[in-house]
Amino acid sequence: MPLPCVYCGCVSVFAFIPVWALVTAAVVAGLTFGSFLNVCIVRLPKHHSIVTPASHCLHCDAPIRARDNVPVLSWLWLRGRCHNCQAKISPQYPLVELGTAALFVACVLHTGATWQTLVDAVACFLLLGLAVMDWQTMLLPDAFTLPGIAAAFLLRVFAPGNQHRWHTAMHVLGDAAIAAALLLMIWTLYRLIRRREGLGLGDVKLLAMIAAFLGLAVTMFAFFVGVLAAALFAFVLLTLRRARGSDRIPFGSFLAAAGIAAIFIARPAIAWYLSMFH
Repeated sequence: MPLPCVYCGCVSVFAFIPVWALVTAAVVAGLTFGSFLNVCIVRLPKHHSIVTPASHCLHCDAPIRARDNVPVLSWLWLRGRCHNCQAKISPQYPLVELGTAALFVACVLHTGATWQTLVDAVACFLLLGLAVMDWQTMLLPDAFTLPGIAAAFLLRVFAPGNQHRWHTAMHVLGDAAIAAALLLMIWTLYRLIRRREGLGLGDVKLLAMIAAFLGLAVTMFAFFVGVLAAALFAFVLLTLRRARGSDRIPFGSFLAAAGIAAIFIARPAIAWYLSMFH
């Protein structure tokens, strides 16, 4: 049975659709948007247009034929190589497509056929892309974080059945501002003490985006998990002598991954933690 939307309590008019049909639609949508997400991951950090030029091989510039651009299946059919020059095609492409599809299915199973499912799916799409981009380039493009904040605002404020749009708008903006201010304060203190940047301003915008989608309480959970995961990763690298104290860690990747996890587990985890004090 579909669950009501977290923010407005509405149940979708599509609630009658069977689960298998919703999952199928989520898989198709996830693979399609995952293919588009790959374009964003490759082009946005380089400040290239995601519209032009058309998809092409990064090695020989040959245009990618329509039949060679089917998510996952084309990569398998071509055995991970360009049809023109036989250069290897990164497994990142099918993995991102499958990852997006898996997250969309998880959203459907989590909240059913509700508006909240759309909100969570958009958040997962953006966070997955930012996690991969930061891991590869140490960049969190404004072209993803700032429109992400705007998308969260519109999706939450104009949710069907929301009778308190002004209150929701102030809540979303307030949560985003507080989250950004928290990380900006940490960024400023670190710069004053160490005379160098420990975080990027992209991380500040990322945390604001997460807060706009998930609310401040869940965002603090994601921030805690992200910091813990990044610290553990840095400790492992230092232990293995594969990093120096001056090496940078893609904190945005851990923060984005924690944001995805928070969508599904934060509220029960917070409730369990608070129950220990009762």
